[in-house]
Amino acid sequence: MTPTPTRLAAGVASLAVLALIATGCASGAGSNGSGDDAPADDATASQEAAAADVAAGSRLAVSLEGQVVVLDAATLEEVASFDSEEFTRLNPAGDGRHVFVTTTAGFQVLDTATPELTDLVFKADAAGHVVRHGGTTALFADGTGETTIFDTDALLDAGGELPEVQTYEAEDAHHGVSIVLEDGTLLTTVGDETSRSGAVALHPHDGHFDEAASSDECPGIHGEGTAQGEAVIFGCEDGALLYHDGEFEKFTAPDEYGRMGNAYVSETSPIIVGDYKNDPDAEGYFLHEVALIDTAAHEYEVVELDGIEYTWRGVVRGPEDNAYILGSDGSIHVLDPATGEITDEHPVIDAWESPAEWQEPHPALTTDGSVAYVADVANDRVVSVDLATGEVLAESDALAAQPNEMAVNIG
Repeated sequence: MTPTPTRLAAGVASLAVLALIATGCASGAGSNGSGDDAPADDATASQEAAAADVAAGSRLAVSLEGQVVVLDAATLEEVASFDSEEFTRLNPAGDGRHVFVTTTAGFQVLDTATPELTDLVFKADAAGHVVRHGGTTALFADGTGETTIFDTDALLDAGGELPEVQTYEAEDAHHGVSIVLEDGTLLTTVGDETSRSGAVALHPHDGHFDEAASSDECPGIHGEGTAQGEAVIFGCEDGALLYHDGEFEKFTAPDEYGRMGNAYVSETSPIIVGDYKNDPDAEGYFLHEVALIDTAAHEYEVVELDGIEYTWRGVVRGPEDNAYILGSDGSIHVLDPATGEITDEHPVIDAWESPAEWQEPHPALTTDGSVAYVADVANDRVVSVDLATGEVLAESDALAAQPNEMAVNIG
């Protein structure tokens, strides 16, 4: 693979103003307890349980059609709502306070503590992936192939301005992703408008990046995740690509087409759980297998979930480094990555069907590490669940529309 031209620019980013209405609407909505007929003391007990499991001041941002809503993460009471674009994606900034709302202008900053949908925007043509790792945040713009890099906590100290950033621009624009390791190494994908082939590892040096390693063995590269010991995985259409200790390693799927597009990781576990699809022509978005990659033992296997169907939005890692999978039956299924076995299940919502398009609202999970937040699309609400016990902690009142994406900030 020929060396990739690199460009590194540093400076204070300019303030960008996005013409969106940002009016907060306080609400007195409360959680519904365990049902319409639940006694008041049961509802109170549920609220108290939620408060005990979720840190005070924690917030959950939820995207709706044309709107972003901020909920109290413990009680799921609505705190504020803001007008936005018809479809937006949400990513926590990693500083416990801010969320990036992807819009046509770029990555707009939502302050969940104030709360306020600010006028601060990291400009980006086709804003894409957001990756937080080791105190650094990397934003990827698909329309230019540009990566914007800054200290994760910088927004907290920026005094209402955008922080100082560094930028790296790939040779060609593509749907990509970047991550910065603790030693400053930039891992970023390689591709163009029509295809993606692999990744490069770049070391910063005297105002530019030098290529240290590369791989072109990852067709359709997509997504990333970092496991124990900074073992970084990328998904491929025929397996996965690992970067660890300065080298790339390819894992080949057992099927000719074996796509992993998303990695679900814990930085205290060497095992990566990936979504897995072996039929490129399959209708809908339901999956029924997962890839398990042991980055310490250098082993890769695919596990059938025996009737459990899920989408890429329905997997998180949680207590004991288990994977928690929201199935189409409405239950959260507990997967032990070390054995590939389903060890428990927690009924939460009604059964549901695959969306026709990935952008459509459909049941999804996000987590703070111990509590999962479930988008109950059929009932226009969010439900919180203690992952260790399966106990439902709180339920929001009906939202203005179906919940789509979610991002949680811990107080």
